[in-house]
Amino acid sequence: MLQKNRANILFITVLLWTGLFGMYGQNDTIVLNFNEYLGYVKKYHPIAKQAQLTISIGQANLMKARGGFDPKIEVDYDRKDLDGTEYWDRLNTTFKIPTWFGIELKGNFEQNQGEFINPDETVPDDGLYSAGVSMSLGEGFWINERMATLRKAKFFREQTKADQDLLVNEILYKASLAYFDWLRAYQDAQIFGDFLQNAQTRFGGIRQSALAGDRAMIDTVEAKIAVQNRALSLEQAKVKLMKRSLELSNFLWLNDIPVELQPDVVPDINVENTIDGTLEIMGRPLDSFTLENHPKIRSLDFKIDGLVVDKRLKANKLLPTLDVEYNFLTESPDQLNSFLTENFKGGVTFRFPLFLRKERGDLKLAKFKLRDAEFERDNAQVEIQNKVVAIYRELDSYTTQNQLIGNIVRDYSTLLSAEERKFSFGESSLFLINSRESSLIDAFLKQNEVQNKFFYTKAMLFKSLAINPMDL
Repeated sequence: MLQKNRANILFITVLLWTGLFGMYGQNDTIVLNFNEYLGYVKKYHPIAKQAQLTISIGQANLMKARGGFDPKIEVDYDRKDLDGTEYWDRLNTTFKIPTWFGIELKGNFEQNQGEFINPDETVPDDGLYSAGVSMSLGEGFWINERMATLRKAKFFREQTKADQDLLVNEILYKASLAYFDWLRAYQDAQIFGDFLQNAQTRFGGIRQSALAGDRAMIDTVEAKIAVQNRALSLEQAKVKLMKRSLELSNFLWLNDIPVELQPDVVPDINVENTIDGTLEIMGRPLDSFTLENHPKIRSLDFKIDGLVVDKRLKANKLLPTLDVEYNFLTESPDQLNSFLTENFKGGVTFRFPLFLRKERGDLKLAKFKLRDAEFERDNAQVEIQNKVVAIYRELDSYTTQNQLIGNIVRDYSTLLSAEERKFSFGESSLFLINSRESSLIDAFLKQNEVQNKFFYTKAMLFKSLAINPMDL
C-alpha cells in the first residue's frame, strides 16, 4: 500500500510539472512560472482553501440570524384521564409571524374540555379562534435582539469577505518570498557552477603548459586550489538550493496532496518581467493609493458597524419593558364579520429595574469596545499609509541599486577579461586572475542579493496593499 501511494504521488508530481508548467528544451529542465505557481497556491493550498471558509461562515451566520424571523407553529396538547373520568383535555395551537419592526402577528386555536378545567379555560365546544398582534412600546421598540443579530450578521458577512482577501494575500505573500529565495539560491548555484568550469578549464591548460616545461609546476597547485574552492562553494550552494526547494514545496499542493519539487524543476530567471503583473501592482502609483478600499480597513469598519449596533441594543435596554398584546376572538373564523371589537383578549406587561446597574454596565462595556475598535482602525490607517509610502521610496532606491550593481558586474567582467588576456601573453599571474575572478563572483552574488531584496520589497508592497489577485 505504501509503494502504491508513493507511485500515485510520483505520477501526480510528474503530471503536474510536465503537463501544467510546460517543458523547456535546455538540459531537459522544467521552468516553474511564477504566475502559474501562485495560481496553484491560491487554488490548492490548505490555507487558501481555509480562507474560502470564512465567507461560508459569514453566510451561515446570516442564515442563522434570519431564522429569528421565521414563522413558527406551536402545538400544546395536554390530557388527563383517571378511573374513567376525563379530568382535562387541552389543545392550544399557535401560528406566529415575527416581523422586522418588532411586531409579531399571531393566530391561535384553543379547545378545552373536561371535568376539572379552570373556569377561565372554558371555550365553545368547537374551539375558540383568535387573531392578533403583540409588540413592544418600550425596550425593543426601536431595536431588539432579532433585529440586532441580523444587522450584525450582515456586517459580519461583509467583514469575512475582507478577511478572506487578507488571508489569501498573506499566503501568497509567503509563497512569493519562498519563490524569490529559491530563485536566488538557483542563480547562486549557477554562478558557482559556471566559474567551476572556468577554473577546471584553466587548471587543465596550466597543467599541460607545466608538463611541457612552459610554466612552473607550482602554478598547477594554485590552479588546483582555485578549482577546489569553486567546487566547495558549489556544494554549499547546492545544499542551500535544496533547502530553498523544500521550503517552496511547502506551498505546492494538488487535490489535498503535498507535491515535492523535483530536481529538474527550475525557477523563471526572467521573473522580473512578470512579477508586477502577477502581483497586480503594475500601474499603482503612490497617488492612486486609497485607504478606504484596503481590506484591513474595510474589515475594521464592518467590525465597528457591528459594535455600533450592539451599543444601540444595550442603550435600548435602559428603557422600561412595555409589551402590549391584542387578539380578536371568534368561533367562526371563516366569517370576517365575526371578528368584533367587543370580543377580545389583551394584556399589558410592564417591567423596569430600579437601579439599572446591569444595563448601564453593559452599555459602558459596549462603548469601550466600540472605542477600542475605533482606536485600532485609526492606528491601522496610519501604519498602512506610512508603510506604503516607505515601500514606494524603497523600490525607487532598489531600482538605482540594481543599475549600480549591474555596472559593477560589467566592470569586473572587463577587468577579468583583460587580466586573462595579459596572462595569455605572459604579462600577468594566476594569483591576479583568481583575485579578479573572486571579485567578480562576489559582485554576481551581490547582484543576486540586491535583486532578491528588490523582489522582497515588491512582495511587501503586494502585502501592504492587501491585494487578492483575481487573475490567478
